[in-house]
Amino acid sequence: MPDVTKTAPAPKASGTPAAEPVAVKAEKARSLWGDAWRDLRRNWYFIVSSVLIVILLVITVFPGLFTSASPTSGDLVHHFLGKPELSKIGSPEWLGYDLQGRSVYARVIYGTRASVIVGVCVTALVTVFGGLVGMLSGYFGGWVDALLSGFTNIFLGVPFLLGAMVVLQAFTERTVWVVVFALAFLGWTQIARVMRGAVITIKQADYVQAARALGAGTGRILFRHILPNAMAPVIVVATISLGVYISAEATLSYLGLGLASPTISWGIDISGGASQIRVAQHILLYPSIMLSITVLAFIMLGEAVRNALDPKMR
Repeated sequence: MPDVTKTAPAPKASGTPAAEPVAVKAEKARSLWGDAWRDLRRNWYFIVSSVLIVILLVITVFPGLFTSASPTSGDLVHHFLGKPELSKIGSPEWLGYDLQGRSVYARVIYGTRASVIVGVCVTALVTVFGGLVGMLSGYFGGWVDALLSGFTNIFLGVPFLLGAMVVLQAFTERTVWVVVFALAFLGWTQIARVMRGAVITIKQADYVQAARALGAGTGRILFRHILPNAMAPVIVVATISLGVYISAEATLSYLGLGLASPTISWGIDISGGASQIRVAQHILLYPSIMLSITVLAFIMLGEAVRNALDPKMR
């Protein structure tokens, strides 16, 4: 049997050398979250809001790093004493003292904890509960959708702040967790409606139909295929709502229906400062500024996330 070998063809004789093949590197396909993260890193809204939120979280967990003064003990010798001076930054007298001689700066720092805890916990609860209700309603449809949608509309018809006031009136001791319950009890409806709309759209997708045809169970389809793809609009709404819940807690505390002493809250200090606005404006001013910065930071973060996750905004 003859020996057959393959040889490379000889190069053609020409005046120019044969061009070498150029390796083309295939670009790795990016997911929706990969594109969103790339856009977020270039968005100054996201950068500024993230820095502010990180600072707020550090203050929440470690308030002692920012002041050594006690926010609850006061000395009447310091009654309404002190004016802001740059040379006193970080000291108890930096932002002055309130009616009872307590450091306004210390109370602003320690008041961050209650507001951030309320905002984060309420957002987590409404996202889990409202997301579950909306997902079941949108996926099963029929009588399940009618029942859950009617249940959602009942709560949606109750004014948020007014309903929270009524719920809080039932408690004699209004702690942080009582306020969290009252706000979460009525705040889940928007998340449920957003999730329901997203699931109704996604459940018609080809990959969901393929999973169902391959015999995937309801739980696997819901949590492995539908939920990850329906979370984008929910995350946007939840992020923006976090700032709304913080302002709602401050509003309730200002009206005397939210947190109460000895809990330290910006709303409580704003309420106390409003009655002394003619003689000591700083008691009202600095908690209000801190509250505004916090709410603005979460709203900016939500706006940046919305722009990054919405292809039409790019």
